[in-house]
Amino acid sequence: MQIKNQLGKLPLRLPLVDLIEEQVSRGSLEIWPIQLPHIYELSSLPALHRDPFDRLIVATAKLEKVKLVSADPLV
Repeated sequence: MQIKNQLGKLPLRLPLVDLIEEQVSRGSLEIWPIQLPHIYELSSLPALHRDPFDRLIVATAKLEKVKLVSADPLV
């Protein structure tokens, strides 16, 4: 999110640290650490997308069995 914000691709209404703290305190955001199983899951993904961060998000969602919502048609 920070990288996208700095590139102008993700405008935020608050500084990222404040936005995350707000959402965590409301219970609408849970922070997951990147763990080895998430990295290993990358090998199961087809080569449809080259962005390593996006691929890690997809692999994590797949492994954790959560729905991923994206505007990206390749996810």
